[in-house]
Amino acid sequence: MAETRGAIARLVDSFADLPGIGRKSAERLAYHVLRMPNQEALAFADAIRAVKEKLHPCKTCFNLAEQDECDICLDRRRDRSILCVVEQVRDLLALEQAGNYRGLYHVLGGRISPLEGMGPEKLALQQLVERVKGGGIREVIMGTTPNVEGDATALEVSSRLSGLPVTITRLARGLTVGASLEQANREMLADAFAGRQRL
Repeated sequence: MAETRGAIARLVDSFADLPGIGRKSAERLAYHVLRMPNQEALAFADAIRAVKEKLHPCKTCFNLAEQDECDICLDRRRDRSILCVVEQVRDLLALEQAGNYRGLYHVLGGRISPLEGMGPEKLALQQLVERVKGGGIREVIMGTTPNVEGDATALEVSSRLSGLPVTITRLARGLTVGASLEQANREMLADAFAGRQRL
């Protein structure tokens, strides 16, 4: 019996470690898993294992991919002359769900935040410069979070791309200052793209 209680406690602890999940919610999730049919619970565990074992950063844009490149980079129907720079994969997913952007992406892997020990050297900035130098890109859209750190990151990107034959724009401020892209609704993101401005 102690072993069973230990297994449940470990599962509760694992759920509680997830962002936004409190202890009570973690307990509900753990007991929900316990009540699942074996096949369904094992399929859930396999889905988690597959994500950890099969997904890795795209070699071109740093989105998540199962192959060398992600589905977006491989999609020849996308406009390859426009590149939207975002902080995290979840920002890319939010923009994709809005459904009105058909260009490519570049995921920086964070934003400049000295208080969190995140400097420019920890971001995929050099890879972005190399992509733009490679030619074919005429516009870089800054899709960083509209706050102090996001603005600092956008300015760093702009500085590194200065002198290259590319127009740098940023999403319109229809996005609330301090809000993250993943929290914006479809209409806000559509307006932000439509009203993007030169940086």
